[in-house]
Amino acid sequence: MVVLNRIYTRTGDKGDTALGDGARVPKFSLRVSAYGTVDEANATLGLARLHATGELSERIAAIQNDLFDLGADLCTPDRENDDTAEYPRLRMSDSQVERLEAEIDTMNARLEPLRSFILPGGTPLAAALHLCRTVTRRAERLTVELAGEEDVNPAAIRYLNRLSDWFFVAGRIANDDGRADVLWVPGANR
Repeated sequence: MVVLNRIYTRTGDKGDTALGDGARVPKFSLRVSAYGTVDEANATLGLARLHATGELSERIAAIQNDLFDLGADLCTPDRENDDTAEYPRLRMSDSQVERLEAEIDTMNARLEPLRSFILPGGTPLAAALHLCRTVTRRAERLTVELAGEEDVNPAAIRYLNRLSDWFFVAGRIANDDGRADVLWVPGANR
């Protein structure tokens, strides 16, 4: 369990930070950028949740918890023969990905098919969810880049990929089940 009795430690004052396994790396490392962007996605989702109610708010709360799991997964490298951890490593699971897929399918079933790309916007909740989607896509790109250099849990990448889709579909739900989507008009301002 995490105990935070002191918020500042001064240990990062020289530009490095500790990973979940205690190793110190520069704050600009790809791993820190990946899990830091997941944290940013979670913060944007907190703002989106201010506009959500009912079941959608509950689903967002579950995703916020998942994003902390994801950050814990990404901040702890998978080291060979490292069984010295005080606590079991928290890793994203296929069941979390499958839950998102089921929720996407349920939400998407009530929407008319898209016949145009949509612009981020509409209701305040939809606009906020589109912001969450784009930050999540950035987190996914960084995580995939990290996976090109180090071992990364494949479920973490799948989760980020599904999550951005979840935000897209939830944004349409927040726009009166897609009826208030703002449609892209190609070349409209030429």
